[in-house]
Amino acid sequence: MPLPQVSSLNLNLRLLFPLLSPFKPSSLSYLKPINHSSSLFTILASSKRHRNIPPPHHLKLNLARRNTSTLSSRDQQKVAPMETTTEPQPSVGFNKRRAEGRDKSDKPHKNLQLKVRKLNPVNTISYVQILGTGMDTQDTSPSVLLFFDKQRFIFNAGEGLQRFCTEHKIKLSKIDHIFLSRVCSETAGGLPGLLLTLAGMGDEGMSVNVWGPSDLKYLVDAMKSFIPNAAMVHTRSFGPMLSSDTASMPDSSQFQEPIVLIDDEVVKISAILLRPSCLDGSPRLNEEPVMQNPSERGLDERMDPNGKTGSIMKPGDMSVIYVCELPEIKGKFDPAKAMSLGLKPGPKYRELQLGNSVKSDRQNITVHPSDVMGPSVPGPIVLLVDCPTESHLQELLSIQSLSSYYVDALGNLPESAKTVTCIIHLSPASVISCSNYQRWMQRFGSAQHILAGHEMKNVEIPILKSSARIAARLNYLCPQFFPAPGFWSLQQLNYSAPESSASSEGPVSKLCESIAAKNLLKFTLRPYAHLGLDRSGIPNSATPTEIIDELVTEIPEIVDAAQCVSQFWHRSREIEETTSLQDSKVFVEEPWLNENSLPCCLENIRRDDLEIVLLGTGSSQPSKYRNVSSIFINLFAKGSLLLDCGEGTLGQLKRRYGVKGADDAVRHLRCIWISHIHADHHTGLARILALRRDLLQAVPHEPLLVVGPRQLKRYLDAYQRLEDLDMQFLDCKHTTAASLDAFEGFIESNKDHSSPESPINVEDMTNKILDGPTGQNIDCTLFARGSQMQSYWKRPGSPVDNRMALPILKTLKKALSEAGLEALVSFPVVHCPQAFGVALKAAERINSVGKVIPGWKIVYSGDTRPCPELIEASHGATVLIHEATFEDGMVDEAIARNHSTTMEAIEVGDSAGAYRIILTHFSQRYPKIPIFDETHMHKTCIAFDMMSVNIADLPVLPKVLPYLKLLFKNEMIVDESDDIVDDAVEAVHVGS
Repeated sequence: MPLPQVSSLNLNLRLLFPLLSPFKPSSLSYLKPINHSSSLFTILASSKRHRNIPPPHHLKLNLARRNTSTLSSRDQQKVAPMETTTEPQPSVGFNKRRAEGRDKSDKPHKNLQLKVRKLNPVNTISYVQILGTGMDTQDTSPSVLLFFDKQRFIFNAGEGLQRFCTEHKIKLSKIDHIFLSRVCSETAGGLPGLLLTLAGMGDEGMSVNVWGPSDLKYLVDAMKSFIPNAAMVHTRSFGPMLSSDTASMPDSSQFQEPIVLIDDEVVKISAILLRPSCLDGSPRLNEEPVMQNPSERGLDERMDPNGKTGSIMKPGDMSVIYVCELPEIKGKFDPAKAMSLGLKPGPKYRELQLGNSVKSDRQNITVHPSDVMGPSVPGPIVLLVDCPTESHLQELLSIQSLSSYYVDALGNLPESAKTVTCIIHLSPASVISCSNYQRWMQRFGSAQHILAGHEMKNVEIPILKSSARIAARLNYLCPQFFPAPGFWSLQQLNYSAPESSASSEGPVSKLCESIAAKNLLKFTLRPYAHLGLDRSGIPNSATPTEIIDELVTEIPEIVDAAQCVSQFWHRSREIEETTSLQDSKVFVEEPWLNENSLPCCLENIRRDDLEIVLLGTGSSQPSKYRNVSSIFINLFAKGSLLLDCGEGTLGQLKRRYGVKGADDAVRHLRCIWISHIHADHHTGLARILALRRDLLQAVPHEPLLVVGPRQLKRYLDAYQRLEDLDMQFLDCKHTTAASLDAFEGFIESNKDHSSPESPINVEDMTNKILDGPTGQNIDCTLFARGSQMQSYWKRPGSPVDNRMALPILKTLKKALSEAGLEALVSFPVVHCPQAFGVALKAAERINSVGKVIPGWKIVYSGDTRPCPELIEASHGATVLIHEATFEDGMVDEAIARNHSTTMEAIEVGDSAGAYRIILTHFSQRYPKIPIFDETHMHKTCIAFDMMSVNIADLPVLPKVLPYLKLLFKNEMIVDESDDIVDDAVEAVHVGS
């Protein structure tokens, strides 16, 4: 069939592409020979392709790449003379100093000064506003903004706050203080990323005051493992410090009186500590889940002398009520009265308005402000209440310092009492609905109550409208790769809700002015004439139908494109066809994509075997359209794994599978694997682990296995002093092919020479791994012998680490077997110290006629430059998920930051013979779709958040790419305005 309107040059390039070398000839010198050992674990590195297409290396592909470098000439000079090794090097360079962690001195020193603002005591505008983080996903606490002309205060910083502020144009640089109502992953999960982003802003960076109860110390200690200390010097804790000694509990009097935190001419903010009731007969709090060896995870200090858990207060249990009091509004100045008292117009008028007495000009008297001013109006008072459990409620009812805000039995305010204007309840609906809590609400008389706890009716309304709009458009074009979001309408959930949670209590709630919070709902405090609720900022909810109508109007040819895409799933075999669209463009199915090229592992594959869900596909920091790194490996009935777990991973899971579906996914996690210590790859970990702990609290279960670099263990160990994460840790170095081979060999040899009860000789095991022949493979071959990097890899762990690794390796082997996996193998990559990629190999299966079918293989690069370890591990991969942070014209940036360009990622996959390549981890300078050369994407696809790739659909994957390009045809422009922010944040936000 003729191919109209396709240039002969373009067609020839496409047809010749399989014959062109993905690497320059000079690159052959560093490719290591493939080890075809039949070991269980090295099989990942040696598995052969099941398609007979040898990778040729005799031709050189000369691509014209546009130079879009954003490095300054000074920075480019730093990159050019880059340190190299004495061994032969590939044509792709890398930044050795960054890879070894010695580049800190290359970055400009930032003092991270606090912002100093001139306050405006008059404050023409002031309000509190609900920032609806977690409202639709119910994965984190909403935040509250207290706004003044020259000051901003935010209460709680759960995961997604930074992305929310970007979406709704709330400037992070204007925030002066952050207050935490509790210190846990639910309320503080977004704090690490927020601090890093602020530290990267401007020439000098920015810092912010962070306030919280004494538990904040534990969080700060944990964050020190990956956040510069300068970003945290302004963290301030208050209240009694909880001791690990269970005999020394804080005196109850320390919890009664308000603690004044800020008191200036604009606002007075006080904190009232709220602890759970620990009296006999009160409900137990946070019962520890059933687990093994709690003492090994530092939980022994949480047990009382009688061996009971949960009966004492521990870090993470303390909550805070914040009281925000604005100064009184002085009465209006009466110039007629002033003149009658002998005053001349002038400076004395101003003094009186400021509250100072003055001498009369014409009479021998002193004029006082009360003589010439009208009556003052008390300043508004706002309470933020976080009462997380009914046990906290018992203490809340007994706090005496709140009695000055209560009305009497008749609903009248005593003469000495203060009127509370507004109360924002961060308490969960289960607590708010208690009759005791509602009677307590009634004590505040006419105060406006805003119920900001999680309510099911909010799941219908996406908080991140921009990404929801993109998801709806992608779903219209290709629902197979972009399923509809996991949230259903309330009718489908068989859910019906009253106007507010309080209404279930009948007459009690009718005495309270209470409403359910909505995203961006405001309560105006100043000007006084507008005091009250302001719903004008609440976003309108666009339905999927409206979004699609807009799409069809904008791109009429998308209708035909969607029909073409749908046909891919209805054909029994690959055929060539052309489809004319309204813009006369042609999409040609590539001639090399045919059924006969399928690898053997996809033979008779089932749809319930594997699904790859790209939860986060951006780098550095969350943006409107892309969250940070996370990949969900869905093995259906056999469980699941997470590869990386950036901030907001739980929220993304809930957007994909729904609130209940995501809970099920977390319950059935087998393992979480983390590539390196940079913040955009692991700061969502604590929230996932804490949720799993709570979900499995009442059932027997094993702690979840977390595999990651050694620095991650330091963070998790420190964090577990704050809240138990119910996990066990395994260093990535113990999951390299060499280490796993040694482990297998050692176990086998022990079976021959000792009884099953005999203890494992840790010293022999350590020596075998680190000093034996297999240990040499641990060295990163991109570094010279004797270099710092090589010695770092050979550095043995502590005896405790190695002793702990052996039983955990057995646990890993069991978990993989239950998940239908043959192996999980980590391998070193070139990015920063202890950066890894990972390969997953499925077990063989037998089809209906008894034929043995090899298992599929997934390789994830993590963050890296192209390197031989990655190519070797990717040999014969079914799917290679490779980072592609930069476009092809930004090689200098890629080298300086040890990332890869789009073309480099494709070349790695081609050289390794990977069947399919998925590109991810795009710089946030590409807001919706990265720049790429479609000519070389014959087996590659671009990842988007929520993209779900079923293994049975892999043959179709590359064919969808041209249609995705059509969907974004008006938006394939680099957002250059974000380059400055992106580059600045990169300097501190080392997770890019």
